Amino acid sequence: MAGSILATGQTLCYDQAGRVVPCAGTGQDGEFRFGRPWPLPRFVVQGGTVVDRLTGLVWSRDANPPGFPLTWPEALEAVARLNADGYAGHADWRLPNRRELRSLMSLAAKNPALPAGHPFQNVFLGWYWSSTSAAMDPAYAWYVHLEGARMFYGRKDQYYLVWPVRGGAPDALLATGQRRCYDAAGREIACAGSGQDGELQKGRALPEPRFLAEGETVADLLTGLRWLRKADCAGGPVDWQQALAAVAALNRQAMAGITGWRLPNINELEVLVDCACHSPALPAGHPFAEVQEVYWSSTTSFFETDWAWALYLHKGATGVGHKRAAAFHVWPVAGVPS
Repeated sequence: MAGSILATGQTLCYDQAGRVVPCAGTGQDGEFRFGRPWPLPRFVVQGGTVVDRLTGLVWSRDANPPGFPLTWPEALEAVARLNADGYAGHADWRLPNRRELRSLMSLAAKNPALPAGHPFQNVFLGWYWSSTSAAMDPAYAWYVHLEGARMFYGRKDQYYLVWPVRGGAPDALLATGQRRCYDAAGREIACAGSGQDGELQKGRALPEPRFLAEGETVADLLTGLRWLRKADCAGGPVDWQQALAAVAALNRQAMAGITGWRLPNINELEVLVDCACHSPALPAGHPFAEVQEVYWSSTTSFFETDWAWALYLHKGATGVGHKRAAAFHVWPVAGVPS
């Protein structure tokens, strides 16, 4: 299970208008396909559960065992009831944290954004709660939308779906960084017995320090990737094709002695996020300069292929932007995820 950045599942490449193009030389996610590759078959059904062989996580085969939308406190309580009832023969269910929930998503699928041939039942094309509170406002919690895999946050008194999980290999995913727990009003509470991300802290722990500045670059000691220290290599917002071109220009210049710069895929961008922080959602004391609010990834949105994925770094959200809009910034990466 070595390696904590998952492949996105994207294997095709697209132009600015959303048309499929040959991948060679594009610099897109579909060309490089970096991240831990998916096993085949990826899922194994075991009665009322499904084992994800990519992460070791075990999900309920029913993608919403409570049967109806719940508020966030009700979602946590519903999972506790599943444990009390021994749902599907187990008593160690939990509400997934945001990285666990997002790990199910395929960015080469839509309606739902799940890997082709998945065995899940009762999948609803809506928002699903995670156990991770939003650092920007802890009265909100992170959720993922099953239509296209967007990840944002909503008020804890709103009603969304519940998909419980259990198990998982310790190093299969990175921990989110959240260490505190909060009630529905955003007030800090004791973590014990809450079932929240801050209590369980599942995943590989984030090292301290995580980043090591080395001249014009920064090494991520967790993933093995190397980032440009100046987190705005184009000097302002650009459109998606201009972002890819800006990274290609860095390679021609051999910036910092490196000719393997690329636009990161959305999973590589997302793992930069520390869910204990916001504005930016980077670990405290990070060494980066000129950090901006939104960054292009090399991953096209399969939901609408003239859009591409972006990291909203102040919040820590993953959303999309129209490829023709000169709206987002460029933060190049080098290396292959460990």
